[in-house]
Amino acid sequence: MADARGDARRAGQLWESVLARVPHHARALRSLSHHAFQAGDLARARALLERLVAADGRDVQQWLNLSVVCLAMRDEAAEEEALRGALTVDPYDLVALVLRSRLYIRQGRRREAAGACAAVAAVAPPLHTLAPDLQPAVREALAWHQDYQHAFGGFMDDFLAPRLRELQGELGGEAARRFHDSLDVMLGRKRRYEPQPQLFHYQGLAPLSFFEREDFPWLDAFEAATDAIRAEFLAVQGQQEGFTPYINYGLDQPLAQWAELNGSLDWSAFRLIDNGAPVADNAARCPRTMALLAQAPQPEQPGRTPSAMFSVLKPHTRIPPHTGVSNVRLVTHLPLIVPSGCGFRVGNDTREWETGKAWVFDDTIEHEAWNDSGQLRVVLIFDIWHPQLSQAERSLISAMSAGINAFTRSAGGYEL
Repeated sequence: MADARGDARRAGQLWESVLARVPHHARALRSLSHHAFQAGDLARARALLERLVAADGRDVQQWLNLSVVCLAMRDEAAEEEALRGALTVDPYDLVALVLRSRLYIRQGRRREAAGACAAVAAVAPPLHTLAPDLQPAVREALAWHQDYQHAFGGFMDDFLAPRLRELQGELGGEAARRFHDSLDVMLGRKRRYEPQPQLFHYQGLAPLSFFEREDFPWLDAFEAATDAIRAEFLAVQGQQEGFTPYINYGLDQPLAQWAELNGSLDWSAFRLIDNGAPVADNAARCPRTMALLAQAPQPEQPGRTPSAMFSVLKPHTRIPPHTGVSNVRLVTHLPLIVPSGCGFRVGNDTREWETGKAWVFDDTIEHEAWNDSGQLRVVLIFDIWHPQLSQAERSLISAMSAGINAFTRSAGGYEL
């Protein structure tokens, strides 16, 4: 009650009497240490807090208070020990992590400071969600970590440059790219993206963002027929029939990132094959395109895949980051109409479409697209089997889909 009334002198007397009877009384030790610190008696505050952590030590705040007193006394060894005690209680306590990073930065211990700041970066939530008095210290740790990583990256680039030049002929372009990507992830210059299929993940398949074009020689026929395929699109576009929203969820379903595009023709599709079966009216209007699709290694999962369509993105429209359903099939793009200002990202790799130049990518890796131009962007999109699947594996996957259909008693009853 004396504490509550602000009567520090009387409160101190009462807590001293409690401590005389119960030498390890946690609340008395904490309160008296606070009074001593406020009065400038750092030695007594420290002694009381050391008694407190020795008797209890289960509360992070006890150790943090001790570290602050040691900081005020300029006893960095004791400050570090107190912070170690706090982080032993809770290794994820953000305040303790920040205080340890500031200690190491102050001491010029760059390697330890890098690790401490990295821990802050791993634990800290978005800055705007933190208490205002904590934001500057967290921002300082994050900035220090970023500067350290930049310096580390520059050093490694210079250090490795001679060896990379020596190995240039032996490595080849793809191996060099893999090494640089891995180095960039380690240095924080890129994120590590893993496949995140919404439902079915087939173990052991190469998780590549973009696959090598030369691995798909049958795409030559598609590229050579770009003008004919585009002509078929323009013909159906002129009739203005058959185009549906690419995203079309029921309003009773969680929309997440799709709220703006759901049910919208800003991103539309003219579907040639849908959920494993041709869309008869649409397919009949595009015979050249359908003939080419018949030559592609399309997956066989009735009720699910293959799918093929003209994907139309209106001007100033962005498709948000998302992932596909299963890595047993890859997605192919053949650009038909691509104005400047359009782009596509899969994981860390960003590319611009080039009319008539196809690519294949794994859509279970986070990807997004945008059309910042004032014209339509049109791409032929279709599914293919992942090339690392053997014929026997493909047959098993098809059988699995049939089993799912049988269990749900409907084709497409469970999406894969």
